[in-house]
Amino acid sequence: MRRYDAILPYLLLAPGLFLAAMIILMPLWQLSVLSFSDVNRFGVPRGLTGWDNYARIFADPDFYRAFWRTVVWTVGIVGGTILVAFPVALILNEDFAGRGVARVIVMLPWAMSLTMMAIVWRWALSGESGMLNSALIWAGVIERNVQWLAHGQTAFPMQIMIGILVSVPFTVTIFLGGLASIPDDLYEAARLESASAWQCFAELTWPLMRPFVNIAVVLNTIYVFNSFPIIWVTTQGGPANSTDILVTYLYRLGFRIGRMGEAAALSLLMFLFLLALTAVYVALATRKGRA
Repeated sequence: MRRYDAILPYLLLAPGLFLAAMIILMPLWQLSVLSFSDVNRFGVPRGLTGWDNYARIFADPDFYRAFWRTVVWTVGIVGGTILVAFPVALILNEDFAGRGVARVIVMLPWAMSLTMMAIVWRWALSGESGMLNSALIWAGVIERNVQWLAHGQTAFPMQIMIGILVSVPFTVTIFLGGLASIPDDLYEAARLESASAWQCFAELTWPLMRPFVNIAVVLNTIYVFNSFPIIWVTTQGGPANSTDILVTYLYRLGFRIGRMGEAAALSLLMFLFLLALTAVYVALATRKGRA
């Protein structure tokens, strides 16, 4: 009876685990087969080619440029989002008049489609009639229109800024959940000990919020690394591939050029890289938390 009670939870979880494994492992297996095959434009394998698809990927200079740009894209957006979202969450966690309205305003962009947000920003950054140029000219910051999306030096930073703005609502939600889980008694005890606001933050808020920061970093890294709409809607990786990241490079490789085998190989490489990166970060964060 005791043995049955011990395995009962695993038996109850088994159907769900099997279904999840099928949903995750079957596409991975099919992707692996395609990555080692000669594939036509319709995704039909015509025979195995070994490591040829991977060799062609690693021999393409555009792959390395897109890879490093993806690193900058991911680090810039995730880091910027954490830096913006944490103070916003601290403010929204305070009790003040209109807090509910403020929370709705901050969370509202989260309800919008990312593609629609990218379309709005493409219009706002238009070099001829964009809202940003109009506002900056009115404020006297610039004298003539700037072609924000016509050059990689201006387009890519603007795309990172858009990525930060659209990632803040989700991250603020995570942080607000973490702040709500901290008992008020801890702060009351700290105030009785004459602790300053900074000491309360440094000794209580930040250590207790670390698990939620780790969650935000991991989830945002996964979302941002694979984020397609912002880059594609605003510049389609241009001009001259100067804003290409791996996911847009993958799309062009598979659906514009028709090299489906190489696209499958790149997809698998991206999955393995992201899996390894997430595992390393979680391991380091867990070790640091225990220390």
